[in-house]
Amino acid sequence: MQNSSDRHEYPAHWEADVVLRDGGTARIRPITADDADRLVSFYEQVSDESKYYRFFAPYPRLSAKDVHRFTHHDFVDRVGLAATVGGEFIATVRYDRIDADGLPASGPAHEAEVAFLVQDAHQGRGVASALLEHIAAVARERDIRRFAAEVLPANNKMIKVFTDAGYTQKRSFEDGVVRLEFDLEPTDRSLAVQRAREQRAEGRSVRRLLVPGAVAVIGVGRAPGGVGRSVLDHIREAGFTGDLYAVNSAFPEEQKDIDGVPAHRSVREIEGSVDLAVVAVPAAYVPDVVAECGEHGVQGLVVVSAGYAESGGPEGRERQRELVRHARTYGMRIIGPNAFGVINTAEDVRLNASLAPEMPRPGRIGLFAQSGAIGIALLSRLHRRGGGVTGVTGVSTFVSSGNRADVSGNDVLQYWYDDPDTDVVLMYLESIGNPRKFTRLARRTAAAKPLVVVQGTRHGGAAPQGHAVRATRLPHATVSALLRQAGVIRVDTITELVDAGLLLARQPLPAGPRVAILGNSESLGLLTYDACLSEELRPSAPLDLTTGASPEDFRRALSEALADEGCDAVVVTAIPTVGEGPPRDAALAEALRSAAAEVPGKPVLVVHVELGGLAEALSAAASTAPQAGSTAPGGAQRLRPAERPPTEEADRPLAVGPGQPPTAGPGLPPTAPVSPTPASPPPPSPDSCSRLIPAYPAAERAVRALSEAVKYAQWRREAAEPGKVPESIDADIDEKGAAELIGGLLARGQGLTLGTDETCELLGTYGIPVRRALPALSPDDAVAAARTIGYPVALKATAPHLRHRADLGGVRLDLADEEQLRRAYAELTDLFGEPDEVRPVVQGMASRGVDTVVRAVIDPAAGAVLSFGLAGPASQLLGDTAHRLIPVTDRDAASLIRSIRTAPLLFGWRGSAPVDTEALEELLLRVSRLVDDHPEVIAVSLEPVVVAQHGLSVLGASVRLAPPPVRDDLGPRTLPVY
Repeated sequence: MQNSSDRHEYPAHWEADVVLRDGGTARIRPITADDADRLVSFYEQVSDESKYYRFFAPYPRLSAKDVHRFTHHDFVDRVGLAATVGGEFIATVRYDRIDADGLPASGPAHEAEVAFLVQDAHQGRGVASALLEHIAAVARERDIRRFAAEVLPANNKMIKVFTDAGYTQKRSFEDGVVRLEFDLEPTDRSLAVQRAREQRAEGRSVRRLLVPGAVAVIGVGRAPGGVGRSVLDHIREAGFTGDLYAVNSAFPEEQKDIDGVPAHRSVREIEGSVDLAVVAVPAAYVPDVVAECGEHGVQGLVVVSAGYAESGGPEGRERQRELVRHARTYGMRIIGPNAFGVINTAEDVRLNASLAPEMPRPGRIGLFAQSGAIGIALLSRLHRRGGGVTGVTGVSTFVSSGNRADVSGNDVLQYWYDDPDTDVVLMYLESIGNPRKFTRLARRTAAAKPLVVVQGTRHGGAAPQGHAVRATRLPHATVSALLRQAGVIRVDTITELVDAGLLLARQPLPAGPRVAILGNSESLGLLTYDACLSEELRPSAPLDLTTGASPEDFRRALSEALADEGCDAVVVTAIPTVGEGPPRDAALAEALRSAAAEVPGKPVLVVHVELGGLAEALSAAASTAPQAGSTAPGGAQRLRPAERPPTEEADRPLAVGPGQPPTAGPGLPPTAPVSPTPASPPPPSPDSCSRLIPAYPAAERAVRALSEAVKYAQWRREAAEPGKVPESIDADIDEKGAAELIGGLLARGQGLTLGTDETCELLGTYGIPVRRALPALSPDDAVAAARTIGYPVALKATAPHLRHRADLGGVRLDLADEEQLRRAYAELTDLFGEPDEVRPVVQGMASRGVDTVVRAVIDPAAGAVLSFGLAGPASQLLGDTAHRLIPVTDRDAASLIRSIRTAPLLFGWRGSAPVDTEALEELLLRVSRLVDDHPEVIAVSLEPVVVAQHGLSVLGASVRLAPPPVRDDLGPRTLPVY
C-alpha cells in the first residue's frame, strides 16, 4: 500500500514500465514511506565500493534517519524513484531542490541535486539511464530546469551516464569532486540518444523471444492433439537447436519424457535456464504459470491461451491487464495472449513455436500479423506458389501477436531494423496502437529496408476486441497518406502484400518508372501496357516475340531491354506453347535468369498464364515443402507430397498433416486441412538466389507490385536528401510575441476558438496576414465598411450554413461603388433572410486566382498534421486533400501541393496562367512553424486562400487554442499500459 506524500498525493502517473538495455523490463515508481524495508534490503545488496561512490565515504548501513529521509518525499522539492524487478528495488534515484548556494529550497528555485545508486548485479543494464530520463521528466513537471550532480572522479560509470545523456551540460572540478550541471530541456541530441537506446532495448527484448537458447512448452497434453502438444511437436520437428522441455502439472511423477522431450511437472523442476516459455493452459491457470516462470528466471512468454480481452467483456480485459502487469513484475515480455506463435528459420535457431505445422522456407522476409487467421494465410502463400505467385524467397522470422497486449508491431520493427537476416518487412495490422511512434519507426526502417503494410478494419471504425488503440479523429485515408509519407508501402490486400514482398525481396529497386514489356503474346503485352498506364508508369510499346519464340529469343530480347538506358524495369509476358512441357519451361526460366544476371541493377518480373512448370523453374525450388520421403531434423518422418493442387486451392491455409488439425483453444483460429504441398527440387544455392525472378498470374498484379517498388525507390532517393525550413521566413516571425499572446488568451479558459481580431493578431506574428472583413449588420454599415477598406469590395454571408458556399449565391464580388453594394445587400437579405441570420461582412477584393484551403490539426494519436486542397467540391465532395506530418520542410511543402489530383489547376491547366506556388509553399511552412512552435495551437483553418499569379490572399481564418496535449514521444521511454 502506497501512502500519500507529505504535501502532494501519490503521483501515480509517474509509474512506468521500461525496457532495459539487455531487453529485460523493470518498473519505475515513486518511493514512499511503505518502502523502508525494501530500501534497507536493497542497500544491503550493494557493494561497499558502490556505497562509497554514492556517499563519498564508507557507509556500510543506513541509519533510521537515513531510511526516513530516503522514503519520505513531498513529490515536489524532494522526489525519489526506484526501479524494481519482482517487487524489489534494483536501483534508486532522488533529487532535492536547491538554491543558488546549494542549500535545500522550495520553488521558485529551478535547480536540484540528483544522485543515483544501482545494485551491482544490475549495473550495465541501462537502469541509471532510464531512471535519469524519468527523474528529469518529473523535475520538468515540477518546474526544475537544471540538475547538478557531484561525482567522484573514479566513478566513471556514473559520469558516463550523465555525459552520454545528450543534455547541454557544464563540468567543473573542485575539492576532488567532479561537478556536473546540465539543463533538462530536451535537445535534438538527447532525443536522438533516447531513441537509439529505445531501439536497442526494444530490439533486444524481441530477440530474447525469437532467439531463445531453451524453450519450455507449458500445457503439453499426454496424448497427441491439443494446442500445447501440437506446439511441442512443431518445435521438435522443426529441429530447434536449443534445449526443449515439456511441462504439465498433471504429468505422473514417473514420466520423464514426451516423444524424447524431457517432461516436468513444473518449470521450477527444470535444472537449466529457460529463455522462452510457450503458455498453452486455460486462462485461469496462467497467473500461476507466470509466477513460476518469473521465479525461475524465464525471459519471455508466448501466450497462446485465449479467454482474455478478445472475448469482449470487462473480465477478459482486466484479466489481460493483470497478465501484463504480472509478467512485467518479473522483467518478462509477452507475445499474446491469444497468439498464433513465433517462428525463426535461422539455421542456428530453427524455432517453430507456433500452430503452423510446417516451418516456412528460410528466406529474407520478416512477417508480422496481428491476426492468427491472416498469419496462416500469409504463411501459406509464402509456403508455396499459391495463386500463381512464385515463392522466390522465404521467411526469416514470423510473429503473430494475438491481442497485442505487450509486444506490438513497433517492438518487432525495432528488432527487424538492424536484423541482418531480414531484407523486407511485411505487416498485417488490424490496429495501430501508437501511430506517432509507428510512423517514426517506419520512417527509419523504410530508409534501410522495404516495409509493406496492409491494414484491416479500414472502414469498420473499430479495432478488434483485445486491441487497445488510441483514439484518432483522422480518417483512414489521412492515416494512409501519412504512412506513405513515412516511406511505408501501403497495399489493400494480403495478395498485394505478398506480391510486393516477393518482388522487393529478390529484385533491385527500379531507378525510375520506365518499363519495357516483351513476350510471346501480343494481347498479354497490351494488357500489361494498359496496367502500367493505370499505375502512372511509363511503358514502352510492347515487343511481341510471337508464339513461336524460343527460350533463346526471350534471352536475347531481355538482354537488349535491360541494356537500354531508357529502361528501368522489364516485364516479361509468357503463355504456354502447345505441345511443350516442363523441359521448355525450365529452359525458358534459365534463359530469363541468365539475361537478368547480366544487368543485375534492374528488376525483372514475369507475367505467366497457367505455366506451373515455368513458375516452379523460375522460383528454383521456392516451395517450403519437404522433398518426398525426406526426414525432418530430429528424426520425424515427413509426409510424401501428392500432386500439385489446383490453382484455386492455393490460397488455403497450410496443411496440418494427416487427419484433423490440432485442437484450437478458445479464440484460436481454426486450421483447415488442405491438399498436401507438392514436392519441389532442392533449394537454390546462395549464388543463384540473386537471379530468382518473381512470376505473377495477372498483369495487374505484377504491375501493381512494380508500381509500389517505383514509388518506394523514389521515396528512398528523396529521403537520402531531406529538405529544410528556409531561414528566410524567420525574419518576420515573432515566436516570443505569439507565446505571450497565447498565454494571455488561454488564461481565460481551457479551450477556446479565437475571435476574428485575435486570430488575425496571432497569425500576424508568424507573417500570415488575413484580409480584413468588417461586419455589416445594415446597408449603411456595409457602405461605411467599404469606405474604410476601399472599393472594389466583396459582400459575403458568413452564417454557418452559407460560409464558403459561393455556389448558393451567398457571395457578391467586384462591387465597385455604393450603388452596387446597396443593391447586392438587398439581394442577399431578400434571398437568405434578415441580416442577423445572414451575418454579412464586407471585404476588400483579392486578385483573381485559385481558391485553396490550408488546415492544421493536432490529432491525439498521430500528432500534428498539415493538410492542403482546393476549396469547394474538390476537397469537400471528392476528398482531394493531401496531408503531411508537422514540421514540414520545403520539400514537404512542395510535394504537398503537387499531391492532390487537382494540382494541374495550379500550374496552368488548359492554358490558364500558373499561380504563385512559391508563395503557397511559404504559407504552408509558416503554418507548420506556428503549430510546431506552439502546441497550444490545436487547430488552424485558412479558407479560402486565393493564390494568384503573384502572391496570395488569406480571406478567412480560424484558430483554436487549448492546453498542450501530452507528448509521450518527447518524454521518457515507457512501455504502453493497456
